[in-house]
Parts: sequence; structure tokens; C-alpha cells
Amino acid sequence: MGTVLDRLAEKKLLVSDGAWGTMLQSRGLSGDDCPEEWNVSHPADVRAIASAYVQAGAEMILTNTFGGSRVKLDKKHLGEKVVEFNRAAAALSLEAAGKALVAGSVGPTGEFLQPLGLMSEEQMQAVFSEQIEAILSAGVRAICVETMMALEEAACAIKSAKALDATVDVLATMTFEKGAQGYRTMMGVSPAQAVAGLIEAGADVVGSNCGNGIEGMVEVAAEFRQHTDRPILIHANAGVPQLIGGKTVFRQTPEDFAASVDALLDAGATIVGGCCGTTPDHIRAIRRVVDARR
Repeated sequence: MGTVLDRLAEKKLLVSDGAWGTMLQSRGLSGDDCPEEWNVSHPADVRAIASAYVQAGAEMILTNTFGGSRVKLDKKHLGEKVVEFNRAAAALSLEAAGKALVAGSVGPTGEFLQPLGLMSEEQMQAVFSEQIEAILSAGVRAICVETMMALEEAACAIKSAKALDATVDVLATMTFEKGAQGYRTMMGVSPAQAVAGLIEAGADVVGSNCGNGIEGMVEVAAEFRQHTDRPILIHANAGVPQLIGGKTVFRQTPEDFAASVDALLDAGATIVGGCCGTTPDHIRAIRRVVDARR
């Protein structure tokens, strides 16, 4: 049992952090910038985001490493900076965490496994291993594999983390959209299939992030709970995105967001935080609900 499972055994419920991209953009990150490069060029800004979430009541924060794999960094011609960027991000979140837990964020590569794509499982696992090893080398004891669409890619990331250190807690979330057949990822994975596949790969915590506002996540969490007694992590968006002035905007207020937290917990969620559009104010509102629940 690792740090996240230990803390859950003690507290039963945990409050996680909110959006990182939203906060980085508020500090000047442009669409052409590499968020992970900010770990070395703007460390004070990155550390301040982590600190803001801790001060808002987050009991677990992530690292600014969502796109920190070599495959993603190569697109910015920064592939040789994998270790530097990921290790720096982990150190910054650890510095800000205080008593909060830190989980290293690992997002999708954007590539497909064979036969749909060109990468073999061995190649994909090697990509994830390089990134995850750098995060763990800074002292992080949990990995959050997030925003996954393909079960096979998620499994590669989970297996890579467990192969590096079997005692590290691995949290794994997939992104669903509601269609005619119910909730499915872009690659057609249902919540039931996600639960089975993520756990088989070695995930300690399963769940969903992005893709839905908190109201939709209540349904997703309920589906997950039907198929597992493992802890469930939910990071919902701040409502449905709107295009305003050429920019994607999430307009759900912290109060409206928090109004659905009780329902989310009733549905089975045990770790609750935010994704796109959420801020420290959203996390502060979640924390009030969770504290009252406790």
C-alpha cells in the first residue's frame, strides 16, 4: 500500500487539485509555449500554482508533467529535456505540497499502438518509463495516468510505473463522452471495460477526468462503482466549454460546481478534484463539502 491508499484508509475521502493548464494560461502561457518547459523557465509560477491548490485545501496535487513524454516534447523539439523537465516539475510540487500528497501527471502520447499506429507495446512502455522514472527520481510516490482514450495505452503507462517501483500507487483515469450507447471514450471504451482493463494492468485507483462537467461525472462514477470497490478518482471540468472571443471558456462557478459534490460522493467517488476550467476557488468549495461530509 502506497501513500495515496494509506491516506485514503485514514481519511476515507480526499480532495485533489484543479486545472493546471487553466492556471498556467492565466499566468501568461500561450498556445505556442510548452507547459513543461515552464518548470525550468518559470519555476516560481509553477510552484505558485501548486501552492495555491494546497492553500485552497487540496490534499493531493499533481505535477506539471501532463505532456512530459519524449513523444510529446519532440513535437516542440524538446525531446532531450524529458528528464530535466519532469524532475523539475516533481520537485516544484513537492516543495509546495507541505502535508499534501503529490502524484506525477502522465498524459497520453497522442500516438496509437500497432496495428492502428506505428508504436509497439515495448516502445510505448519505454516512452512512459523514461518520463515516470524522472518523476519518481525526485521523490514522488504516486503516478496519475490521466485523460486516456485507449485502454492499451493506459495499460502501458500503468505497467511502466509498476515495473519501476511496485510500491508506487498508480491512479488511472479515462475520458468519456455520452453518446447513443452511453458513456464511451473516443476509442469506444466503456466504463465497465475501463475498470476491468485498468485494474488488470495494475491500477490502484481508477476513474475519469475531463470530457464532462461534474453533473455528467456523477453518472460516470456510478457506473464505475457498479464494477469495482477500488477507490474512484473524479476530476470534472467546470461545466460545458463555450467558445467566447475565439477562446474556450468554462463558466461554471465554484458554488455551482460544489453543489454536485455530494451527489458525486454518493455515486462512489472517493477522490474529488477538478479538470479544465477549475481553479483554487473550485477546490476550496469542494473542500467545504468534503469537510462537512466527514
